[in-house]
Amino acid sequence: MPPTLPPPAAPVIPPLDRERPAPFDALFNPHTVALIGATDRAGSVGHALWANLSDPASTRLLYAVNPERSEIEGYPCFANIASVPKPVDLAVIATPARTVPGVVGECARAGVRAAVIISAGFRETGAAGAALEQRILDAARGSSMRIIGPNCLGVMRPSSGLNATFAASMARPGRLGFISQSGALCTAILDWSQREMVGFSAFVSIGSMLDAGWGDLIHYLGDDPQTRSIILYMESIGDARTFLSAAREIALTKPIIVLKPGRTEAAAKAAASHTGALTGQDDVLDAAFRRCGVLRVNTIAELFYLAEALDKQPRPRGPRLTVVTNAGGPAVLAADATLSEGGQLAALSKETLSALDEFLPPHWSHQNPVDILGDADAGRFAKAADLAAKDPSTDGLLVILAPQALTDPATVAEQMTPFAHLPGKPVIASWMGGQSVERGEAILNRAGIPVYAYPDSAARVFQLMWRYSANLRALYQTPQALEAEVPDGTPSAQARGAARDLVEWVRASGRTLLTEAESKSLLEAYGIPTVRTVVARDAEEAVRAAEEIGYPVVVKLHSETVTHKTDVGGVRLNLSGAEEVRRAFEGILASVAEKAGREHFQGVTVQPMVRLEGYELILGSTIDPQFGPVLLFGSGGQLVEVYKDQVVGLPPLNTTLAHLLMERTRIYTALGGVRGRRPVDVAALERLLVQFSYLVVELGEIREIDINPLMASPDGLLALDARVILHPREVTELPRPAIRPYPAQYAGPWRLNDGTEVLIRPIRPEDEPAMVRFHHMLSDRSVYQRYFHFAGLSQRISHDRLVRICFNDYDREIALVVETAGAERLIIAVGRLTKARLANEAELAFLIADEYQGRGLGSELGRRLVEVGRREKLERVTLEVLADNSQMLNLAKDLGFKLSAPFGGVVHGVLEMK
Repeated sequence: MPPTLPPPAAPVIPPLDRERPAPFDALFNPHTVALIGATDRAGSVGHALWANLSDPASTRLLYAVNPERSEIEGYPCFANIASVPKPVDLAVIATPARTVPGVVGECARAGVRAAVIISAGFRETGAAGAALEQRILDAARGSSMRIIGPNCLGVMRPSSGLNATFAASMARPGRLGFISQSGALCTAILDWSQREMVGFSAFVSIGSMLDAGWGDLIHYLGDDPQTRSIILYMESIGDARTFLSAAREIALTKPIIVLKPGRTEAAAKAAASHTGALTGQDDVLDAAFRRCGVLRVNTIAELFYLAEALDKQPRPRGPRLTVVTNAGGPAVLAADATLSEGGQLAALSKETLSALDEFLPPHWSHQNPVDILGDADAGRFAKAADLAAKDPSTDGLLVILAPQALTDPATVAEQMTPFAHLPGKPVIASWMGGQSVERGEAILNRAGIPVYAYPDSAARVFQLMWRYSANLRALYQTPQALEAEVPDGTPSAQARGAARDLVEWVRASGRTLLTEAESKSLLEAYGIPTVRTVVARDAEEAVRAAEEIGYPVVVKLHSETVTHKTDVGGVRLNLSGAEEVRRAFEGILASVAEKAGREHFQGVTVQPMVRLEGYELILGSTIDPQFGPVLLFGSGGQLVEVYKDQVVGLPPLNTTLAHLLMERTRIYTALGGVRGRRPVDVAALERLLVQFSYLVVELGEIREIDINPLMASPDGLLALDARVILHPREVTELPRPAIRPYPAQYAGPWRLNDGTEVLIRPIRPEDEPAMVRFHHMLSDRSVYQRYFHFAGLSQRISHDRLVRICFNDYDREIALVVETAGAERLIIAVGRLTKARLANEAELAFLIADEYQGRGLGSELGRRLVEVGRREKLERVTLEVLADNSQMLNLAKDLGFKLSAPFGGVVHGVLEMK
């Protein structure tokens, strides 16, 4: 039965007051819900929704809206949302698709905070449905209402009893936040979760993601104290930049695990037809997930197995697994699963093996897996597990039990419970069997030890845990310092300016293909070494160029239209004299005229014949429809498509990310030196990849670029050939990178009041060592005034904390550091603008080393941060200052902040941006 409802009153349009829930709080914790399309017709979606929303134990108000009904099951039904007597936090819409835009408009005018559109018949049906979606957006424009759907199952918040879905059952309360694009999969997982006793903090079907998307919900669940892990079933990524921004931040504290189908072409087409959206190339999606710390799994079982394991157990510190078992066969399965996934079996120390020898039967395995034999009792299990867990080589422990006559699964499980919380060492179990092991499984689950039916599944879960942990650790290693900003007037700045001028001139001329010589000039502008290339318009000019360069030489087609020179006979190698150069010129001209047309020949280029002992690599970039520019690196040369040893990544890179990209290729092993060959300078190659990534993000007019081959030898790196294709000049909205690049536009020099020269610039990941030195320069008083509490030095300079400070997502946080000139380059101040999650505003704060206070730095840093806020188009900037911090209060007034009266010893300031 629905809760008792108050009698109807005159229509009220409520104001958008601050006492009512914010949009996503209104979605998950509404005080008042209206079901639009409610009905008492059995078997209908509207009736199923009404039944699920009608929780007698709930204190929230529920209203039925349907112009064709006066009452539903004895309760009043209102003609429209404006007639509802109380302000509505959440509207659940289940009306025909054609009516939804009008209904959404009524909700917006009535001040509804959030809406869930259950109705189908939109983008997934074609152009007419997509047009309906646009009308919905138009109807909601100007309001703060957020929308889930359309074409979705709805939303559940089990802890509060909210069931705004038409599913047959309610999810159990728990700590998993689940978001799915497939409503049908939601219902199947609900059934499974009831049987497996899996609970959820939130259960969300998001449908077509017309408004609220992955990023919004990841941020909300990331802040939600009820949610420990976030799991996603994703068919399309939607706004890639928002997803990556949210995932990069939240994955540091809460695991995000995604099941993304579409690895095969047929599956990708099915997903696209289902959601009406592009699914994205699968290798690009993998790169994106890896870049933001999200772990991708392949099955629904893995999705929940891993979420459970990461919730209950610590992340492993390494890949080495130790297996303790009473049966050899299951242990072999676990070992195979471990090694096939790239994991390792721990090599137990001599001390551990000797200790095991003291109490195990003579015929135990004497190695890992530790087979303690089929007659093992609970005591033998406990002793073996204790020694295995304590071994320094063990990063994780898997205990396998196969039911045998002398083994009681429940008693063994009781003996395992002391190992449930080992610091940094996850413990997982596989209790094989059926009814005979159920009690033991329940004991392990209550203790916080994940238990699986099959040992190979358990071993794979450990490897997924390690992969997640290792990826996060690698992503946030401090990279090598490189200059991200190029000061005006320097040769580098002038070269990059010339590169941009060249690109703009080529586009303006109507061309999209750069010649090889033009392409190499772009690379040189970004510090990428290229082979000398001279353009010759006739044979004699080619000869003169060859003699100047020195024989032997290479002669190639120079064309503004032909992309692949070898396809038209446009390359001649190892020419050792003038006559050979003349013949090459004439031969290329004749071949191009025959195969493509004389108009495609604009001459040749002459280059030295490079003979380097090394490896041919490829480095390139293309445009992904969802993620924008993506990078490609791997084995190159003429057989690049045969070897297929290439990986993709997202720009921009730092040296750590460049190294991780290279490590994923097979050629990387060879670069380190094999079979007596000298190694390539991998650090130099990392820096080259970083510079190339800057080129790609700064010259957004580039549609495709590849360097093939990029010769990597012990003697250096050299781009032997390059190809660049631009977007046509008709394309005015250029693809943007999925990850915002370094905002170098906010960097600039300044002088302190005493004349000291400094550079004020955005922070970089490479700044972590300098930030450690900065914190050594701070007094307790300065720290207290910034953080409102005393924070010890060791806490402030821990890597985990500095990762959050130095690895900025520039879409939501921009920190400016003040750096002294000279060789040492000390950071002496840091200011920060941190954007609010669901409002177009940011909080300002800064901290100045004591020695440099009182020199005008606070005023300049504050002024620049406010200017950053204006250029980022914020509506307001806020700050909080201790009431006794008079210097900061005076500065806030000078910057134009309106300050509140002190509350709890803190003054709140607001600056409305004009």
